[in-house]
Amino acid sequence: MKKFNLKKLLAVALITFFPNLINSAEQIDPIKVNWSFKGLTGKFDRASLQRGFQVYKEVCSSCHSMQYLSYRNLGEPGGPEFSDEEVKAIAASFEVTDGPDNQGEMFTRPGRPSDMFVSPHPNKEAAAAANGGAYPPDMSVLVKARKGGANYIYSVLVGYEDPPPGVKLDQGVYYNKYMIGNKIKMPNNLEDGLVEYADGTESTVDQMAKDVTTFLAWSAEPELEERHKLGVKVIIYLILLTILVYLSMKKIWSRIDSEM
Repeated sequence: MKKFNLKKLLAVALITFFPNLINSAEQIDPIKVNWSFKGLTGKFDRASLQRGFQVYKEVCSSCHSMQYLSYRNLGEPGGPEFSDEEVKAIAASFEVTDGPDNQGEMFTRPGRPSDMFVSPHPNKEAAAAANGGAYPPDMSVLVKARKGGANYIYSVLVGYEDPPPGVKLDQGVYYNKYMIGNKIKMPNNLEDGLVEYADGTESTVDQMAKDVTTFLAWSAEPELEERHKLGVKVIIYLILLTILVYLSMKKIWSRIDSEM
């Protein structure tokens, strides 16, 4: 006598009578991109990093903070490597709350390279209230915090579609085929020509998504290139050490063989 399987029966019933419910939450693997910073000798594309910062500043920074970055990081080796003058100009384009002064009052001043990135909201509650109750996550380490990393972030940015038949979305919710659950409260903020790149690159949705994802990958792991360089040195050292050990052992055993 076959054992009755209630779980299997429920699964068959859901698939049969509620196919849209199953399909709407189907997880699609993120797009695989051949990133320049992947692999043992991977490096960040400096031009892409600078364009990515521009996309973040002009598109993303109105909602998302990057609390672990300071403006001077933008000029450090391994990153976008803006010049000192560019870093000062970028920092000065933001108003920073400082103080208190001699009268005990807070005041605003132009940003300095040593300042941390200015947050668009004073606190998480204000951020959530300004975005329909959904808190926009800090982007500093977002690539490391999401399964799929850079591929997932890029895929979500280009994955907005009209919902399939039978899928209903609440007000302020959008359909994204790569988002977990396929529903996201962040609207599709990218459109062709939205940003005028300083280097003249055509700002397609795909290009902007790749550039800002590259920038976010760097912000999440700014020491990546140094780590790759160290890894190569360690591998070379181990190879040389292995060769020396092998030659030494061969010489020792040759003497032993000759004495036997």
